[in-house]
Amino acid sequence: MYEGNFTAILCSLLLGGETEVRHPYNVGYDLHFIRVDCENDSHVLEVGLDKRSSLDSVQQALFAASRTGKAPMVVMIDTDGREDQYEYRVRTAAKMAGVEYRVYDKDFLIRWQMTDYLRNAARTGM
Repeated sequence: MYEGNFTAILCSLLLGGETEVRHPYNVGYDLHFIRVDCENDSHVLEVGLDKRSSLDSVQQALFAASRTGKAPMVVMIDTDGREDQYEYRVRTAAKMAGVEYRVYDKDFLIRWQMTDYLRNAARTGM
């Protein structure tokens, strides 16, 4: 599984949000767009694997929050069951910037997706 799969599971099944939401912004005469990994009624979330590519997630969450007026959050997907140097750096930066930070285990997200039909059946009485 890759990052997009985990983001979809997390966003739609756990956090009640929408993935890959686009927001426009202007710089000078140019129109640009950002894509928010996950957005729900209260938060814009930047989701990343515990890899080097996630080091800019705090900045991305803060910028998305400035465009939407929603609270920023960073979510790391733990792939190896331990906090590595990238998770530590992102967690530290998020804390200093006042950005909510969460970690979800990749195996938990896979199990959550696989058992979603059972929760749906219980809710609908089927």
